[in-house]
Amino acid sequence: MRLRRPTDFLILEALNETGRNVASNLAAHTGKSRQNINTRLPVLADYGLVRKIGPKERSGLYEITPTGQAALAYRDEYRRVGDFEQLIEDEVTTTS
Repeated sequence: MRLRRPTDFLILEALNETGRNVASNLAAHTGKSRQNINTRLPVLADYGLVRKIGPKERSGLYEITPTGQAALAYRDEYRRVGDFEQLIEDEVTTTS
């Protein structure tokens, strides 16, 4: 898992605070460009940190997942641990 700091964590934080949202709103909330947000959201979805929700496939509406919430909670550990992905997976498994 290769996250971009601070952008990816800002996106996760915004989704955690605002709930479901679209790239244009996330751009305004994070101060990052809409293009940057649109590039990062599919990557975060591939990592299981966010999920795209409908009702339409092209709605562009995303929400944070429990794995994304764990990543946000442990963001200070991202550069300190060898396997951040395992750390957050263990957290999600423990709290489920």
